[in-house]
Amino acid sequence: MIPKYFFLTKGVGRHKEQLQSFELALRDAGIHHCNLVAVSSIVPPGCELLPREKGLKMMSPGEITFVVIARNATNEPHRLVASSIGVAIPSGKNQYGYLSEHHSFGQTDDTAGDYSEDLAATMLATTMGIQFDPETAWDERKQLFKTSGLIIKTANITQTAIGDKNGLWTTAIAAAVFVPAENGKL
Repeated sequence: MIPKYFFLTKGVGRHKEQLQSFELALRDAGIHHCNLVAVSSIVPPGCELLPREKGLKMMSPGEITFVVIARNATNEPHRLVASSIGVAIPSGKNQYGYLSEHHSFGQTDDTAGDYSEDLAATMLATTMGIQFDPETAWDERKQLFKTSGLIIKTANITQTAIGDKNGLWTTAIAAAVFVPAENGKL
C-alpha cells in the first residue's frame, strides 16, 4: 500500500490519567476514531499534502491508519511541552520526501517547529547531495534548499501546551496522517 495523500493535524488533551490525556489529544486532532499505526518518516513520491479538513473527511471509524506522530506529555504544573512534525517535499515527482518528528520540553511553537522542519529538510537534502554547513542558521539553509530547486516545500505542524496547574496529565501531539488512494474517491 502506497498512500496517495497525507495531511497534518495536532491536538492537546488534559486528564488525571495519562492514557486518557492522550485520547483527548487525539480527539482534538480529529483522529481518535482510527486505529493508528506509527510508521517511519518517508513521504512517497507524488503523495499530495491535503488541508486537514479535507483529509479528515476521507477517514473512516475503525480504519487502520498510518501516521508519523510526535507525542509529549507532562503532569508537572506549568511545564511547557512541544510536539512537532516537519515536512520536506522534493521538486521531482518521482522522488520521496521526508517527515520528522520532534518532542521537547521548554520550546515555543516557533522553536520546535523550526527544528522539526529543519530536520526533515536536512534529511532530504543529504539524500540529494545538497551541500550546506549544518552550523548555518535554519533561515539561511531554508533559502539554500529552496533556491537549489530540489526542495520545493518545507513546513511543520507544532502543538505546544503548558502543564495543567493542578497536575493533570497534559499531552501534546502532532501527526502526519497518510490516506490511501481508495479513500480519495468521495
